[in-house]
Amino acid sequence: MAQTLRLCVVAVLALALISLSQAQGPSEEDLVEDIMGDEMDVEDDLDLGIAGDEEEEEVAAKEAEPAAPVIPKVTYKAPEPMGEHFFAESFDRGTLDSWVLSKAKKEDIDEDIAKYDGQWSVEDMKDSKLPGDKGLVLKSRAKHHAISAQLLRPFIFDSKPLILQYEVNFQTGIDCGGAYIKLLTQTPDLDLDQFVDKTPYTIMFGPDKCGEDYKLHLIFRHKNPKTGEYEEKHAKKPDADLRTYYTDKKTHLYTLVLNPDNSFEVLVDQTVVNSGNLLTDMTPAVNPAAEIEDPEDSKPEDWDEMPKIQDPAAVKPEDWDEDAPAQIPDEAAVKPDGWLDGEPDYISDPEAVKPEDWDEDMDGEWEAPQVPNPACEAAPGCGAWQRPNVDNPSYKGKWKPAMIDNPNYQGVWKPRKVANPDFFEDLHPFRMSPFSAVGLELWSMSSDIFFDNFFITNERHTADRWATDGWGLKKAAEGAAEPGLATQMLTAAEERPWLWVVYVLTVALPLVLIVVFCCTGKKKSPEAAEYKKTDEPQPDVKEEEEAAAAAEEEEEEEEEAAAAVAPKEQQESAPAADKKSDAEDSPAEKGEEEEEEEAQDENDASAETLEDDVLRRSPRNRRVRKE
Repeated sequence: MAQTLRLCVVAVLALALISLSQAQGPSEEDLVEDIMGDEMDVEDDLDLGIAGDEEEEEVAAKEAEPAAPVIPKVTYKAPEPMGEHFFAESFDRGTLDSWVLSKAKKEDIDEDIAKYDGQWSVEDMKDSKLPGDKGLVLKSRAKHHAISAQLLRPFIFDSKPLILQYEVNFQTGIDCGGAYIKLLTQTPDLDLDQFVDKTPYTIMFGPDKCGEDYKLHLIFRHKNPKTGEYEEKHAKKPDADLRTYYTDKKTHLYTLVLNPDNSFEVLVDQTVVNSGNLLTDMTPAVNPAAEIEDPEDSKPEDWDEMPKIQDPAAVKPEDWDEDAPAQIPDEAAVKPDGWLDGEPDYISDPEAVKPEDWDEDMDGEWEAPQVPNPACEAAPGCGAWQRPNVDNPSYKGKWKPAMIDNPNYQGVWKPRKVANPDFFEDLHPFRMSPFSAVGLELWSMSSDIFFDNFFITNERHTADRWATDGWGLKKAAEGAAEPGLATQMLTAAEERPWLWVVYVLTVALPLVLIVVFCCTGKKKSPEAAEYKKTDEPQPDVKEEEEAAAAAEEEEEEEEEAAAAVAPKEQQESAPAADKKSDAEDSPAEKGEEEEEEEAQDENDASAETLEDDVLRRSPRNRRVRKE
């Protein structure tokens, strides 16, 4: 039992060590090297502490202590645009020289808040893991912000895809506000100084949140080929849960991919969260219906939409009593013995006393409060006894004629369909209006929204490389500084105490079951361990083995007794043998010898019978017989 308990303890400790090692996750060095490869410089900050002969003893003491985990330091390197691209901005120059702040006012609102006077700044993130990595920061709360920049050249939707990506970090969280970007339509009168909410745009894309409504916009303005008017088309809402991207205060990469075949993908941190087709997954639809309901059509007055009517030939049966009550007194009921008819259920409290300040002129006549009648406690009831009600078997209710199919039923009326005068069919909505600038036109109740690494291209691999050099580096740095999984679990449990129940069920309970299984198993018989694999049959039970051993001991005792008697008989028979060497034995001696031989034969037969019975019950012998 002690050996089993020690094995159980060792198993539990091993499992706990494995869990802790897994909880720490991959090492920070592996995380950095896997993401960035050869393009990332990881500096080892270990201080060797060797400063001369005077510090040798201190160095030796430090070496004797257990080494603390080393957190690699990721050195920031500004991403460099490579390949075909139309816009690339990392803000690492530290200025807004290529950006234009709007000087316009918003229309149709109060003068106090009409101005786009929200402040912008280029700075590091508050809790930056990459010193030197700067970005564009929205600094003001409850103000309108507008800023824009020209592309290197206009983007024209032709035979190549559009890839737009940028980074956002809600450093202080987000209550109500957006962080979406607008791709401003190329027009002759586009003036970035007057950039406002009504400035024409081709695509609006990015996160937006107010209250508990978490959105990730994808809106494009489609031009009606018949009228020339623009209409906003909204992509379906993503099925993925977006809450984490707004609350974890981490930098997230938002990517939009539009393909010439009209398919689209929306990605967050290079994971697809929404996808579809511009022709089938936008609201309202790009192409209107070919037919519409005739607005001038009206339902005829004699149109019958009733599928069922009352049977006009139905007649109420003569014995149908509509006045019969639903319930009647139970005539079979009998008043219980001991019912107190003359006692009320409640009586005036005999112990109640009128208050001294009771004024009958002002308060009226004083009455003692009512209390349950103590005489009714032991009785089945008090007051006038009444029979209980039961369902009336003769009750049928109000008579109504049966319902039958309406022979004049014409169905639900609908206006007739006519050709849609505004119908058109655009099979290539991807071919949108060209755009020549990007802009952020935002209102936010939260400040310090961090933007970085804007990039527009028509090559997927070029966008992926930019993302790796920019966002990938941030992710590696944030991952290197993050606590282990165990610490994260404890932090989450402090915010949500109900998680302790989950931890107990998923961690502690399996450990308890392992201990119970290992330490409370059936004890193995020491005798069973003595059996070894052999060709000889073995007894099934301990009793059979003991019986065989007893038979062997009895046989040995009989042999010893016979051996002791033999010399004595030889001595007694020696003189007679000298006198009559050829004579036969006496009848008495022959009788004794015969009795001894019979007893010996019986013992031998008993031992053989017992041995046969043991062999017959042996599992090995049973298997031989079955074969």
